[in-house]
Amino acid sequence: MAAAIPAITKLSSRIIRILGCNPGPMTLQGTNTYLIGTGKNRILLDAGDKNVGEYQKHLSDVVNSEQLNIEHIVVTHWHHDHIGGVENLYGSIAKTPKVWKHKCDPNDRPDDDLPKKIPLNWLSDGQEIKVEGATVKVHHTPGHTTDHVVLMLMEENILFSGDCILGEGTAVFEDLYTYMKSLQKILDLNPGTIYPGHGNVVDDPIEKIQYYIAHRNQREEQILETLRNNSDKQLNEMDLVQLIYTETPEHLWAAAAYNVNHHLTKLTKENKIKSINRDGETRWQYVVVQSNL
Repeated sequence: MAAAIPAITKLSSRIIRILGCNPGPMTLQGTNTYLIGTGKNRILLDAGDKNVGEYQKHLSDVVNSEQLNIEHIVVTHWHHDHIGGVENLYGSIAKTPKVWKHKCDPNDRPDDDLPKKIPLNWLSDGQEIKVEGATVKVHHTPGHTTDHVVLMLMEENILFSGDCILGEGTAVFEDLYTYMKSLQKILDLNPGTIYPGHGNVVDDPIEKIQYYIAHRNQREEQILETLRNNSDKQLNEMDLVQLIYTETPEHLWAAAAYNVNHHLTKLTKENKIKSINRDGETRWQYVVVQSNL
């Protein structure tokens, strides 16, 4: 069982973690948000969900007790549990912050559109944001979402991984191909520690990243092997989940099916399997290679 995450934790002289108080199957104990810096002006990384009074109180308590000003709010990606709270904080707990986010793909439909009164500043790959005692470097890491970014705290070689890597379990993603490239990009950054968007601190980051890469490759082989062993059948995502994810609790099957679908899309593009649309439902079947002999 994962160790309980306190509402407020001083992780180092530069970092205070405030838990988003929005627990759930997909958010674990809640969204981790981070105040970064050593001076009066700080960076807030992610803002939790909208209208979570408990989180706002905890953040306000830290801001008031430390006599801080939130100069920047950096959002790792558009999901509601990371950007939703910006609306509550802007102009109140955070007086006049610059709000930063990477641009989405035009086809994305963000969960929460910020009010027009809150101007967005667009992050770029390799950009640095500085406050006293802290420099964070932005790395665009699409896959979980098209706009997802991770940040490196240069002074401590710490990676803030957003939802690309979690403190426990594995992450969901929208595009497997770009997600795998992002994992390799993070591995090449060689972080000393990972502070994730959900879950506890990761003290063995290289091992964790390598596990994520190996896990996705293993899942792909499991899916392909299951379809190969059932080549006379046409299976949907949930059929595959029930055959493969035998140790996964049922309440997580929908998330597993979401990931399986992206593996299936990749395998279909590679012509290793074929998709069949029947009665409005898509199913998949192994492609039997015909011998020319």
